[in-house]
Amino acid sequence: MPERLTEMLMDTWTPLIILWITVLPSIFMAPMNQSQVLPSGSSTGLKRLTEEQRVLNRSKRGWVWNQMFVLEEFSGPEPILVGRLHTDLDPGSSKIKYILSGDGAGTIFVINDKTGDIHAMKRLDREEKAEYTLTAQAVDRDTNKPLEPPSEFIIKVQDINDNAPEFVDGPYHATVPEMSVVGTFVTKVTATDADDPVYGNSAKLVYSILEGQPYFSIEPHTAIIKTALPNMDREAKEEYFVVIQAKDMGGHMGGLSGTTTVTITLTDVNDNPPKFAQSMYHFSVMEDVALGEPIGRVKANDLDIGENAKSSYDIIEGDGMDIFEITTDAQTQDGIIRVRKPLDFETKKSYTLKVEAANIHIDPRFISGGPFKDTATVKIVVEDADEPPVFSSPTYLLEVHENAAINSVIGQVTAHDPDVSSSPIRFSIDRHTDLERQFNINAEDGKITLATPLDRETNMWHNITIVATETRNHSQVSRVPVAIKVLDVNDNAPEFASEHEAFLCENGKPGQVIQIVSAVDKDDPKNGHYFLYSLLPEMVNNPNFTIKKNEDNTLSILAKHSGFSRQKQEVYLLPIIISDSGNPPMSSTSTLTIRVCGCSSDGIVQSCNVEAYVLPIGLSMGALIAILACIILLLVIVVLFVTLRRHKNEPLIIKDDEDVRENIIRYDDEGGGEEDTEAFDIATLQNPDGINGFLPRKDIKPDLQFMPR
Repeated sequence: MPERLTEMLMDTWTPLIILWITVLPSIFMAPMNQSQVLPSGSSTGLKRLTEEQRVLNRSKRGWVWNQMFVLEEFSGPEPILVGRLHTDLDPGSSKIKYILSGDGAGTIFVINDKTGDIHAMKRLDREEKAEYTLTAQAVDRDTNKPLEPPSEFIIKVQDINDNAPEFVDGPYHATVPEMSVVGTFVTKVTATDADDPVYGNSAKLVYSILEGQPYFSIEPHTAIIKTALPNMDREAKEEYFVVIQAKDMGGHMGGLSGTTTVTITLTDVNDNPPKFAQSMYHFSVMEDVALGEPIGRVKANDLDIGENAKSSYDIIEGDGMDIFEITTDAQTQDGIIRVRKPLDFETKKSYTLKVEAANIHIDPRFISGGPFKDTATVKIVVEDADEPPVFSSPTYLLEVHENAAINSVIGQVTAHDPDVSSSPIRFSIDRHTDLERQFNINAEDGKITLATPLDRETNMWHNITIVATETRNHSQVSRVPVAIKVLDVNDNAPEFASEHEAFLCENGKPGQVIQIVSAVDKDDPKNGHYFLYSLLPEMVNNPNFTIKKNEDNTLSILAKHSGFSRQKQEVYLLPIIISDSGNPPMSSTSTLTIRVCGCSSDGIVQSCNVEAYVLPIGLSMGALIAILACIILLLVIVVLFVTLRRHKNEPLIIKDDEDVRENIIRYDDEGGGEEDTEAFDIATLQNPDGINGFLPRKDIKPDLQFMPR
């Protein structure tokens, strides 16, 4: 405490002592400054110059100048004397008047026009203005005529230590990697002092640390901050608050000081390995969990941050390495365990895995600190779930011959309940896949039977779906596709590929190929088709045509002779028997129509009818048709004429004697006998339309008639 009090007193009184020491010489030396304005050659400024000496001596310049100085910030009860002006032309008779002009003349600086004394009237600040340029002149007091030319001189403001250092850019923030070695550069600070750096030590700064030791140090003159302790750990302390002082006067006592703060943050390096929160993890999962579904998470904590804390997870050991997989959550850095393959409680009820977490980015500077990885054990228990039936095969392929009998067994599917309870299974056919109900299945044993006849030529494949359902839980259902292939049997006879009609030229030659025919068979034998061709037994000795089997399974029809004539026979029919090579063989008879035609010398067919032999020469078919049409027209005209004559012979007025209409009217009045003719008109009964003499006619269109009321 006494030492601190002494230091405070010294800081308070030291500026006053320095000011006193600085100002006193200026005050006491003020008369000495008068020698600077004495005429040259004078031994003393107090000695008066005689008239003889002024006449004998060579005339010289009257002004002798040096710079004048005045202390800044000096204030006293009276103005401070800066200096005195004097010319050797002044005889001391008060006839000379001194005039001062320039910077601050009359306001800051005032001159005694008789004595030439210059006083500072105000307190000066060097930091505001360091020097003043003024002009001095001596004039005759009576006439104001200049005795000498004006001359300039400078008054410099002498600096005192009145400004403390300042950190313009403060406060500062800096970073340095953790675990850095001693002397690692952190940052550099800079302070400024407004005092004169040339005069004295007022602006000579020295830097020091007030707070922040022993972690950091600072170079006294360069202000470079460095680390002072090795292996500073960010995980232990991340941020440091350092106070820096800058002191002028070279750091000596009495100097002024300024401070700033530097916040230093340790940046992270990968110096910590990942560490699992626990050595053993337990998870349970249902056996029917979907593939890829997460079943649990593990976490390896890393004290580092950012990229240095990122880890990757792997399964390195265990009996479920191929069943499970682990991935890294990029957001939380958790290890997510997922199901990779289906689980089966009945096959395996638990798994044990060894999981490893390792840093992705490893700093080689700290690799000697140990492996940057950690391991943990994961135990997974599989829980039983009610599973649907399981078929013995994922798909079934059955084969059946197309001539299979109804209710014959085609094949069988099997399924079982994988659960421990082992529920019985019932089988059925999804009728959406068997709309025609061609198949049935035994619900107990899964045997598939034929319900309707099959025809391979109509449908070679049948795809149905078999459904297996647990009897104890009908919601547990499985499906399996069954493909049924219909095998071929030889049940179709071969036949001509198309309806053939052969043309034979009248001028053809014996052995000439008339037509080449081919056959088709709807069946599909394994070794391909092979057809046999023959003529009917009664046509074997056919005098006109013969057949020849070709190597490409076709048949050639050949003419046995020439001289065919359309006039003799225009069309020939040739029955041909086609047989296949199946077991049993199937055959059919197809008839080939051979038409005799007239051909050119090149064998090109021109005409295949017999009109040239039955029509007169020069009468074509078109002419014959025209004649026939004329005959028919004449017959129609005759029929119409006869019909009209018959209509003319009929009477025009309808009068049929037999058309007698009689009405029997019963009444009780007594009649007058034959002589009573007023009762009714018999003519009206005979012909009601003939009333008033009107009789209908058939030869004219009747007018519209209105029946009388």
